[in-house]
Amino acid sequence: MAINTLTDTDCRKATPNDGKLRKLFDGHGLMLAVLPSGNKVWRMAYRNAGGKQQTAVIGPYPLIGLKEARERRDALRLKLVDGENLRPRGKARPSITLSQAIADYWAGRNDISDGYKANALRALEMHLVPTLGKTLVREITKETLMDALRPMDEAGLSVYVRRVRMWVGQVLDWSVQHGHCDANPASSINSKVAFSRKPREGFAALPLAEVHPFLDRLALEDEIQSVLACKLLALTWTRTDELRRMTWAEVEGDVWRIPGKRMKKGREHLVPLSTQVLALLAEMKLRSRGSIYVFPNDRTGSRPMSENSILYLIHRIGYKGKMTGHGWRKVGSTWANEHEYNSDHVEVQLAHKDGGVRGVYNSAEYLKQRRVMLQAFADWLFKAD
Repeated sequence: MAINTLTDTDCRKATPNDGKLRKLFDGHGLMLAVLPSGNKVWRMAYRNAGGKQQTAVIGPYPLIGLKEARERRDALRLKLVDGENLRPRGKARPSITLSQAIADYWAGRNDISDGYKANALRALEMHLVPTLGKTLVREITKETLMDALRPMDEAGLSVYVRRVRMWVGQVLDWSVQHGHCDANPASSINSKVAFSRKPREGFAALPLAEVHPFLDRLALEDEIQSVLACKLLALTWTRTDELRRMTWAEVEGDVWRIPGKRMKKGREHLVPLSTQVLALLAEMKLRSRGSIYVFPNDRTGSRPMSENSILYLIHRIGYKGKMTGHGWRKVGSTWANEHEYNSDHVEVQLAHKDGGVRGVYNSAEYLKQRRVMLQAFADWLFKAD
């Protein structure tokens, strides 16, 4: 069996596995458990005298480094060789009730707003404390936790139950770190599978007949950043998150090259820029304040604009429930199809998963045709002669 396989770099860079518990093994039972919260704790798996698989908690990383963790592992192994029981019968291990753990954990969360903390505490007290509040955290299992969460799901609170699972999971992660329990049963509950989902609702979008009245109303606003961003979203058919994270380095003449890491499907995407877009970008360049972002955050140029800036603007001018930033993609698609543009060109411009008749596409596919289509749409949108 290979031993001492981990390195300090492995331990330092280890992250959770898609929000789930991850175990990095070093040999002779030693493992670094990376909790869903990102916290890390050393554990050692072993078999007791009866052959039953058990786990000893060594302590948190990086307070206990790799070298010391190995030394403690070897010390525990020597105790096993000497016949010592790492869990002597009759010796009570420290634990606290879930109610106490909830109170202690959230009392120490000074990095969040009072409102967020109050919401979390109220949810846990309403839905978990009545059934599990007096239970020692060491005795909580996946089954008992699911029994407490399931009524919320059955009542149609499919989003809320996921939040409660997350909040109690944080409490149990804290409990593991403080030695009140050995594992977090919430981390083994896959919310995507365990709970139901509400039917997805489409993003609100205006019919074509109402687009120009919307733009007329938008024109009454000062040309603040959110207004310009809304117009650019309309002209490019991109997603809101792609636009708000747009950087000047991605603008290559009359093409916007969006890297794959920021695209929903993970593929680089080229967006041809109409003359109207180039004019908007020239205006934004004058306001850039040296930021790498085309639409920087109002408070600091080191971050992009808020994800809700465009939506708040749309709500403020009276179109709440009628239009969204994402709705411009539907507007563009509807216009293009009504004007009989090639559906493959439309789908590639929207960066949908099927990229035309071949099923996949390179970033420059149909670029010439898409440029003509987007320029025609821009001329229609802003009534160019």
